[in-house]
Amino acid sequence: MSAASSANATRKTPSILIAAAGEDDRWKEAMVARLQDANIVTQCENYDPKTIDFALLWKQPQGLLKSLTGLQAIFSLGAGVDHVLSAPSLPTEVPVIRLEDAGMADQMVQYHLYAALHFMRDFDIYARQQAKADWTQHDVARISKCRVGVMGLGALGAAVATALTQLGFAVSGWSRTMKAIDGITTYAGAETLNEFLGQSDILVCMLPRTAETEGVLNGNTLSQLPKNAAVINAARGAMIVEADLLRLIDTGHLRGAFLDVAVTEPLPESHPFWDHSKIRITPHIAAATRIEESVDQIAENIDRISRGETPRGLVDRKTGY
Repeated sequence: MSAASSANATRKTPSILIAAAGEDDRWKEAMVARLQDANIVTQCENYDPKTIDFALLWKQPQGLLKSLTGLQAIFSLGAGVDHVLSAPSLPTEVPVIRLEDAGMADQMVQYHLYAALHFMRDFDIYARQQAKADWTQHDVARISKCRVGVMGLGALGAAVATALTQLGFAVSGWSRTMKAIDGITTYAGAETLNEFLGQSDILVCMLPRTAETEGVLNGNTLSQLPKNAAVINAARGAMIVEADLLRLIDTGHLRGAFLDVAVTEPLPESHPFWDHSKIRITPHIAAATRIEESVDQIAENIDRISRGETPRGLVDRKTGY
């Protein structure tokens, strides 16, 4: 028997727990089809917590991780990992792994192209005119003169920035550390944030949720945007101080916002965003996790870990992504 065959023969069958906020059965069905030899259970089934090797989580119950004492890795079943990193019972030594794209980039690109064109082509203005039976026409701006700033240049942010550039927008990007993307002017670090904001006619927020990014778009930073700028946020609602955004729209500094996320979700029926003529709301649908693509990534990473290799998508707990 070869060394590889011997290693495969002695490799432990992985035990996998799924806790996916009401989607447990869908994830289990896909995982069973992909990893037929694995022991796969959902949080609603009977299982021995000490035997679980891998946890697949999305908005998991509080305290769940405390009982999983034999974990080799934790997988987040979405683009964000804040629901895992904020868990008080998160084991310090267990690696946390995020999904890389998994079909989300194309969806994010589509959403942001639509939202950016909404403002660039004055569709927000025409929607308000329609409510008043107003046929007034406006000059069509040159797309190359419309400056879009993408805040956050991870995998999804870079994909959005690149697509906006290809469509003809003048795109810049800002991130914590310097990134180089063809055709895009990039900024990095807190010392360049105001300069970046000051030349963004449309601001796109693609930041991950961390302690540093919560509330980063507040009265002070949003005021740095040019007068009549617009804000698009499909990242996390906690990035924006909602009262400050409303005030700057109502006082005329900002023309409006296109929001897929909110601080509280679902957005309460009494929230002023719902009825505001200058705010467009979508119910956190900009990019859904594609289960099939995600399962492939997870299975490949489980195989890497079993071979003693470093998994892809490993989260840096210090930065939060």
